[in-house]
Amino acid sequence: MVTTIKKGSDKTAIEKAFSKLKSKKKFNAHKYCGVVKLKDDPISIQKKMRDEWE
Repeated sequence: MVTTIKKGSDKTAIEKAFSKLKSKKKFNAHKYCGVVKLKDDPISIQKKMRDEWE
């Protein structure tokens, strides 16, 4: 979504434009903290993945 705010806009017009942008859905990132259990060190996994390209 694109919102255009012109240079001479007053504060109420800017707040009105931003209020339209705010999403009612919020993503709860704390819900997923620590969910992925890794058996290896993340750096070693990354190195293995990069070696697959060569």
